[in-house]
Formats: sequence, structure tokens, C-alpha cells
Amino acid sequence: MFDVRHAGPHDGDALGEIHAAAWEAAYAPFFAPEFAAPAVQDRRGRWHARIGQGAAAILLAERDSRPLALSSFGPSATRPGLAEIHSFYSHPDSWGSGVAAVLMTETLRRVREDGFTRVHLWTLRDTTQSRRFYSKCGFAECGTTRPYDFGDGNPLEQIEYERAC
Repeated sequence: MFDVRHAGPHDGDALGEIHAAAWEAAYAPFFAPEFAAPAVQDRRGRWHARIGQGAAAILLAERDSRPLALSSFGPSATRPGLAEIHSFYSHPDSWGSGVAAVLMTETLRRVREDGFTRVHLWTLRDTTQSRRFYSKCGFAECGTTRPYDFGDGNPLEQIEYERAC
């Protein structure tokens, strides 16, 4: 059984650990080690500020009070009228447990509750696990791609996905 709730100011460290561990497992292999290590560390500390900004809703999924997955969503900055899932990460220890599916269901419910009928997100072209997951959740590729630079000067291609809420 998983519980999903809004993240609060005291959840910054847990959110950071989920993001760092997931990013290290899924994204770090695309980068040189001298870039990947500080990038992972940076993700541990950035969630306190995000919670404080309040610009996007942040959900935290837990099992037995252990934080396992996070989502962040709000109005799209580039697609007026659509919601955007800005972040969606699950700790690698929880992969295959079903927590990501539970969190996505709740994220989509809350997006609908916020008045949106469609939602989009971006994911790396070469992360087949995340692309499979989004497809299983009813998202479809839009046909739009973009380069995204994580800060090392070597942009990676992202693919846009969209679905009805």
C-alpha cells in the first residue's frame, strides 16, 4: 500500500535523495564522471528551494512512511492550456514495486482537479525505461523533440509525450 501526499517544507532532503538516486541510475551514464558526480549531488540539495517557491505542486509517494517517488507539475510554460509534469522520479530501490504507477494515477487526478484536460512531459530519448513507463500510463509521443543541456555543454535529445487527463 502506497500513500501519496503533498510534499511539505520538511521533505526537501527526501525529495533530493529520490531525485539524486534516480538521476544517477538513469541519466548519469550519459555523462562524463566528472560532470555526473556533482550533478547527482546538486539534485540532493535543490528541492528545499523548489518547495519554497510554490510554483508547482509536488507530490511524494511513500510506503510505510518511507519516501519512494516524487512528481512535480503545474501549468505548462510552453503549451498554454496544458499542464506539464516537470519532474517524475522514483528511487531505484522501488523500481518494479508499482509506486510509480500509483503516483502517476494520483498526479493525473490532481491535474484534472486543477482544471486541465491535457498534460505533457519531456523525457530523454535514450531512457527506454521511462519511455516504456509513460507509454503504459497512456502518454503518446507528440512528434516534438528538443535538445536539452544539463549543464555540460553536450545537449541530449528529449522527446515530448502528451495525454488526456
